[in-house]
Amino acid sequence: MATDYTADSIRVLKGLEGVRLRPAMYVQGGTGIDGYHQLLTEIIDNAIDEALAGYANSVEIVLHADGSASVSDDGRGIPVGAMKDSGRPAVEVIFTELHAGGKFDSNAYKVSGGLHGVGSSVVNALSTYLEADVYQEGRHHRIRFDYGEVTFPVRDVGAAPAGREGSTVTFRPDPAIFREVEGFEYARVRRRLRDLAFLTGGVRIVLEDRRQADVKREVFHEEGGVAAYAAHLAREDKRLYEEPVRIQQTVVVEKDGKAEEIEVEVGLIHTSGYSQTILTYANMITNRDGGTHLTGFKQAFTRVLNNYAKNKALVKKSDAAPTGDDYLEGIYAVISVKLSDPQFESQAKVKLLNPEASTAVGQVVGERFAELLEEQPKVGKAIVEKAANAARAREAARKARDLVRRANPLENDELPGKLADCQSQDPSVSEIYIVEGDSAGGSAKQGRERRFQAILPLRGKILNVEKANLAKILKNAEIRAMVAAIGAGVEGAGDGAHFDIEEARYHRIIIMTDADVDGSHIRTLLLTFFYRYMRPIIDYGYLYIAQPPLYGIRLPRQKELTYLFDEQALQNVLKQHRDKKIEIQRFKGLGEMNPEQLWETTMNPETRVLKRVTIEDILEASETFETLMGTEVPPRREFIETNAHLAQLDL
Repeated sequence: MATDYTADSIRVLKGLEGVRLRPAMYVQGGTGIDGYHQLLTEIIDNAIDEALAGYANSVEIVLHADGSASVSDDGRGIPVGAMKDSGRPAVEVIFTELHAGGKFDSNAYKVSGGLHGVGSSVVNALSTYLEADVYQEGRHHRIRFDYGEVTFPVRDVGAAPAGREGSTVTFRPDPAIFREVEGFEYARVRRRLRDLAFLTGGVRIVLEDRRQADVKREVFHEEGGVAAYAAHLAREDKRLYEEPVRIQQTVVVEKDGKAEEIEVEVGLIHTSGYSQTILTYANMITNRDGGTHLTGFKQAFTRVLNNYAKNKALVKKSDAAPTGDDYLEGIYAVISVKLSDPQFESQAKVKLLNPEASTAVGQVVGERFAELLEEQPKVGKAIVEKAANAARAREAARKARDLVRRANPLENDELPGKLADCQSQDPSVSEIYIVEGDSAGGSAKQGRERRFQAILPLRGKILNVEKANLAKILKNAEIRAMVAAIGAGVEGAGDGAHFDIEEARYHRIIIMTDADVDGSHIRTLLLTFFYRYMRPIIDYGYLYIAQPPLYGIRLPRQKELTYLFDEQALQNVLKQHRDKKIEIQRFKGLGEMNPEQLWETTMNPETRVLKRVTIEDILEASETFETLMGTEVPPRREFIETNAHLAQLDL
């Protein structure tokens, strides 16, 4: 049925109505758990900006029992006076108008994380209430908003506590907008505050959780800056030199014909490991995909070390010359720049684009790192020796890699007996099951839908890649079979040139192991391999874990089995049918299911349960893999002892 489209059909949204109507347009993470925490991040960043500007020394975050959160600082306090152009109090405008705030005035904030000016007002719009308490010149001012509207205009409510200056913002995200979120996750908030403590280098940050009877309180205060951050990342690994390298300097570079001040800080330390972990930040915003500051660092870092190795004759002429990635093997580094007008690739701010950042980082690292190597020759020698070993291993890895880089994996003599490929040539509809054992592989091959499902059975446990270099890894027959079957290659130690996600032959790569301890171990080994050497597979959402059932039960007068996927589901059924006889079948291995059962429970797209593998926090994921799968025994023992009470016996 046609509808009239006239001038009366046009609706003009006033104030913050548009934010409440389309929150995903304004909040990174939308209305899910990420967007929910982004609200808190926006308010925290405002307080941190006050500290960066030199006006605050401490920031305190409190999580309240009613679901609200408070952020306090001891800075100048949000301006409460009337604005000349509108006559409205500045604090009211900041929380009700988009693109309003001190960050548009270079005299107010020279460095700031969020320069879009929508943070505070968006938080207000998406909260059931927001209160701002301002302490200035001995007086206490307060304003309150409900659902984005002023309900308590700003006023002087009395004397401020003795010596109290700054602001406190308290808000409660609207559960009607964030419907699937139960509240703030302590661990997530804690991680962000820990990062900020390192990046601010001296600001005292307090986190207090008042949601339980036992109040939890932590203080984050790191004077060592990003060098301490790098050391923290490498705390479980064997270091090549004891103290982390810290490079810090503010330089002036040219931007659009004008002088631009950029503060550069780099912290790094090398370990005996093979992977590299480099975190990049611009104005304390994490840039997951790096950017110009990372480019400037790598270029200067490689140039300095090449010159040092040549001048000190540390690499034999007969050996392969180390590359930039060889020098970065085993490194933990944190690169932080602070500049007045950061430009990012997208709203998510995953990549910094400012060319002047590359110039600044390159200049600082090029000069200061070269000086440091002369002052500390043991550091330079340790890095170059490890890089030379990496170069030799890289050559061996290249030869091994060439054996598995075939366009059609069926041309490889090793694969026909293992891989049962699918008929489809379209990766977007094709999927491969990586299956534990020949028995389960046989059932999967018989039960699959061969039009789009491929089966690759593995014999036993693959190599623990956290304890081996790439050359050794690619000699492992099971890993070579996986790499060849997937067809996209592998990443080296930070070298993505040998991996091309466009060449992946399947867009669903499904790990299917037994529901027991051995199956969990094999799954962990596989996840470690994908995380370290096929990370884009995870980033693009191509990696899944199949969920085979634990039990098959048959109730009285029931012909077909009902499948249960966890112990709790079985207990629920037993409680509901205490007086009926129930037939229970426990599936300890995939091989115990016939092809029809395996298809029905685990492989049928209409009925199966798949869990997509994601990386919520790359730093925590990296640390977990290193702890559980790395070469150092003490951290693994500590982890097991700490978490032993959470384990369940597989009887």
